[in-house]
Amino acid sequence: MNIVQGIAAALTPLGLLWTVLIIGAATFLHELAHYALARWQGVRVNSFSVGMGPVLVRRDWRGTEWRLSLLPIGGYVEIDGMTPEEDGQGGYRQPTRGFAALPAWGKVAVLLAGPVMNLLLAIALMTLTFSTQGVAVPDRARIEEVVAGSRAQTLGLQVGDVITAIDGTDIPDAAQVNGQTVAGWESVRAVLTRPGPHTFTVDRAGETRDVRFGWTPVVNGRQQLLGIRYGPDVQPVGVGPAFVRSWQVTGEAVPQVLRSFAGLFQRFFTLDLSRDEGVSGPIGTAEIVSRAAAVSPWALVQVAILLNLSLAFFNLIPIPGLDGGRILLVLVGALRGRPLTFQQEQAINFAGFAFVMLLMAFVVVRDVSRFF
Repeated sequence: MNIVQGIAAALTPLGLLWTVLIIGAATFLHELAHYALARWQGVRVNSFSVGMGPVLVRRDWRGTEWRLSLLPIGGYVEIDGMTPEEDGQGGYRQPTRGFAALPAWGKVAVLLAGPVMNLLLAIALMTLTFSTQGVAVPDRARIEEVVAGSRAQTLGLQVGDVITAIDGTDIPDAAQVNGQTVAGWESVRAVLTRPGPHTFTVDRAGETRDVRFGWTPVVNGRQQLLGIRYGPDVQPVGVGPAFVRSWQVTGEAVPQVLRSFAGLFQRFFTLDLSRDEGVSGPIGTAEIVSRAAAVSPWALVQVAILLNLSLAFFNLIPIPGLDGGRILLVLVGALRGRPLTFQQEQAINFAGFAFVMLLMAFVVVRDVSRFF
């Protein structure tokens, strides 16, 4: 199988369509937030493009040229006073109007609006998911399937049983399995790797019972299976608790996202092309969306949540060229009592933009290298 065949096998037309829609919506709302905060402060927005590349359609409305561009992923806004202006002598100078004339807090508000919009969109989608699908309880494992003729069926375990304790100890919120921290309900599989007598304390329709069994993980060189499929116990909640849980999940995700980005930078500086499950490029993202589209609409919602959280946090990294880098330059200027010179800001922004482009190219190359 060559590289083109490998990529084609990993993606589906429906997955590609959903990838464009999910990324397009996240980017459009990100840029719309920048637009709204600029206009709210009286700053003109020269253009707003949905998509990148050559412009297909242009329409003027409320002082802004609205564009539909050829490439369906991405978008941008051109805010007056954010880019250099001609000095009338064939050169460029620092702008003095529009965005450049805003106080520091006004500039930060415009720049912060995009990442905040992605964060709020992720919160809204999580709230919708939790309030309609329920919230997973990490310290309870619900049995979702019992294999016919299996040891589990012989023991009397049933679909819907909830395992609340193992060997007399309540399942914790989090556990260590093979050196990794996982939700407590996943510790069930760790127990089944240890020989000896075991006890599952099971909640069945409000009644508690103990299921005791002896266990040998390997017999005659063959791994033994208990015969159950299980997952977290999911409890229905209202919109209020779902909203609170969404913020909790977001807070819990921050360290994981930061570790993923740190791993990406480490791989970038060492030119390590090995696969990293924490960060995906465009092909990897489309592959994930293709798999999610084949599962359920809620799986696509989960992808949209992760994508918006990633966009929010990534854009806040203080690298010039990203929103976080621009915010950093604004704050440095405020602390100095005067903005950076035109030459200083241009040099920093150019270096930051070049770094971001190289980083994106690295991610794409690493994506493609998986198919060699």
